[in-house]
Amino acid sequence: MSDAVVPHPSQDHQAPAGWFRRALDSDVFYSFRRSRLTMVAAVITLLFFLLAIFASWLAVQNPFDPAQLQLINSRIAPLWTADGQSPFLLGTDEQGRDVLSAILYGLRISLAVGLAGVVFAGALGIALGLIAGYFGGVVDTVIMRIADVQLTFPAILIALLVNGVAKSLLGNRLDEMSTLGVLIIAIGLSFWVQYARTVRGSVMVEKNKDYVAAAQLIGLPAPKIMLRHVLPNTMGPILVIATINLALAIITEATLSFLGAGMPDTMPSLGTLIRIGNNYLFAGEWWIVAFPGIALAGLILSINLLGDWLRDALNPKLR
Repeated sequence: MSDAVVPHPSQDHQAPAGWFRRALDSDVFYSFRRSRLTMVAAVITLLFFLLAIFASWLAVQNPFDPAQLQLINSRIAPLWTADGQSPFLLGTDEQGRDVLSAILYGLRISLAVGLAGVVFAGALGIALGLIAGYFGGVVDTVIMRIADVQLTFPAILIALLVNGVAKSLLGNRLDEMSTLGVLIIAIGLSFWVQYARTVRGSVMVEKNKDYVAAAQLIGLPAPKIMLRHVLPNTMGPILVIATINLALAIITEATLSFLGAGMPDTMPSLGTLIRIGNNYLFAGEWWIVAFPGIALAGLILSINLLGDWLRDALNPKLR
């Protein structure tokens, strides 16, 4: 009669620690530690997100609240110049908004639109890519021909078209939050094709493997096979596309706002701030456009650097 093996109580807590240790020992994290530029980009990106999250605590005023704005404080130069005034570290714009506070709140809008647009584009593209790749036939042909047609137009043109149609249909009923939703939908409809084509290619490879045949043999429904078994094996390329598309989505939103088709002046994003500041650039108030432009460029550059690193880290040919 053999003795039963009683597990040590501490073994129940070793699974999370083992998962964390495997993550630290992975090739991806090793690649991250080797690249100082990537670590700097990650720190800068994290800093931008933290600034956006805690904007209401860090800003000296709420630039979206007209009651806190005073025209007597308009066009004040940055604090370190001869005409600077406290507490306006980066100066003020024509409405008396503190430029630093406007950047912090504008970051929140730009990141919210970018993230939500990427999530919407990813959900739509992944769903259509799974359906096209798994079922094939006429469904695959229709979805891919629609994708091919959309690829003939620039993403900014698609976004302008969707935004223009929404504004022509809704007219004056579009408030700030409705405009935010329209921008998210416009950006999402501009970038879904990349996800769909990538997922379709991966699914066409994965569906011919034994584990999919075994799942079909035991009678699992197609949606469960696609979501639970096929989709996890396509997540690597999706993460790379999502990271790169985040920067593209933020640029698209900034471009739409700069062209006057994005966020209104009462709830400005970084693109809106750049458009507003551009009107006063040749009048000598350079800080109104310079600092939002620097913030936008720094955010895009850091996200792009992370996307380039992630693409190389997840590429098995480069390991």
